[in-house]
Amino acid sequence: MFLEVCANSVESAIAAEKGGANRVELCDNLSEGGTTPSFGAIRIARKHLSIDLHVIIRPRGGDFLYNSLELEIMKSDILECRKIGVDGVVFGMLTQDGKIDKNLCKNFVDLAFPMKTTFHRAFDMVADPNQSLEDIISSGFDILLTSGLQNKAINGIQLIKELVVQSNERISIMPGSGINETNVLEIAKKTLAKNFHISVRKISESKMIFKNENLKMGGIQQISEFEKSITDETKVKLIKDILETISY
Repeated sequence: MFLEVCANSVESAIAAEKGGANRVELCDNLSEGGTTPSFGAIRIARKHLSIDLHVIIRPRGGDFLYNSLELEIMKSDILECRKIGVDGVVFGMLTQDGKIDKNLCKNFVDLAFPMKTTFHRAFDMVADPNQSLEDIISSGFDILLTSGLQNKAINGIQLIKELVVQSNERISIMPGSGINETNVLEIAKKTLAKNFHISVRKISESKMIFKNENLKMGGIQQISEFEKSITDETKVKLIKDILETISY
């Protein structure tokens, strides 16, 4: 069983490896579904990690219909990741009618070579998941990350299982979103997937002594300026241990 951890910082990436993760997906802005992290973060993560490092290629939050300027940014990011020695990149592009943009995706897969490629949860916004899987496979992707078109993978189990069967090992189907120590065993056994994507985090309190509690730098009341979330190494290990009990 293979475990990928979505890490929101280099600190989280290191904690994920210590917890037993097989791979890290490095992202920024997880509240927006993940965007490309800084190249400083990518370089330092590559320096400190011995496990595989994948990086999300996504210039903004929102939909997955990109304009020419955004695509230029994404291409540049892929080339920089390749120079740094990143093992894989994570991206996905859709057409206006909710289909996989096959030509664009294939061009990006070719550009990324020899890095591995993951089609991310843009898949969960498609109109026809079965046809979209075939389009993703034909575009050359190695991995598909999906919650089964639901907010959480636990609610998309039936479709994920169908995709695993349909893929017939032509691509790795990796369930993700809301997977934790309480449901990973059920998801694994019911989908028969062999790769899993988790994002288990804990809160780390600020060491600031003086705190101006009246100010919100981002203007969002629910987000504190005096705490940060980092990968929970203990939970990563717990989930990894659970997965090690499964054989099929």
